[in-house]
Amino acid sequence: MHDPLQITTTRGSFTAYVARPQKLPAPAIVVIHEVFGVNADMRQSCDELAAQGYLAICPDLFWRIAPGVDLTDRTEAERARALALYNAFDLDAGVNDIAAALQVARAMPDATSKVGVVGYCLGGLLAFLTAARVGPDAVVAYYPGNADKYLREADQIASPLSVHLAEKDEYIPADAQREISAALKGRPQVQVYSYPDRGHAFARHRGIAYDAEAAALANGRTAAFLALHLQPR
Repeated sequence: MHDPLQITTTRGSFTAYVARPQKLPAPAIVVIHEVFGVNADMRQSCDELAAQGYLAICPDLFWRIAPGVDLTDRTEAERARALALYNAFDLDAGVNDIAAALQVARAMPDATSKVGVVGYCLGGLLAFLTAARVGPDAVVAYYPGNADKYLREADQIASPLSVHLAEKDEYIPADAQREISAALKGRPQVQVYSYPDRGHAFARHRGIAYDAEAAALANGRTAAFLALHLQPR
């Protein structure tokens, strides 16, 4: 089941794609999009989470600069526009919007008290920052670009956190990956996985870098992690 959601804050309002599971109430997950907006990949990610028993919500975080963005990575023009959106995006405002989405998710009548975050690329960085600044019940960050520049916030992370890194990521150099892993090492609720010989966005459905084997492994780990921290036992 799908329906749009309007999230209203003191700074304005924005829409979110919602995928509902068959069995309600359910834990909620805020899905944080890449630089391509709330596109087919993000909608499919929400649908897959709904099939696992979650109320999946993907807010349009580009609403201030370009509401309704729906791009792919298949053309140079789309990739160029996505880069321009990334450069114009306010990370702090984005985290505030995610916090608002989490608050709305917790209050939805079809949701339980548990709420998590799953983010990809730009969304992975925002997931990392949300773990440090907001504290959801569980956070998953896929290839969080530029997370190495915010490691000073790692000490603030209290949420269970799972991070997926691509060993051959062209946007997260090996040195940056080592810094991320080192900053998170030894934290009992944090898992960092590395995927050998894989590039950035290996889990993006129909993306040019999609790798079915690595995506299945990462998504399986994510499913187990979310079930452990969000589903009732």
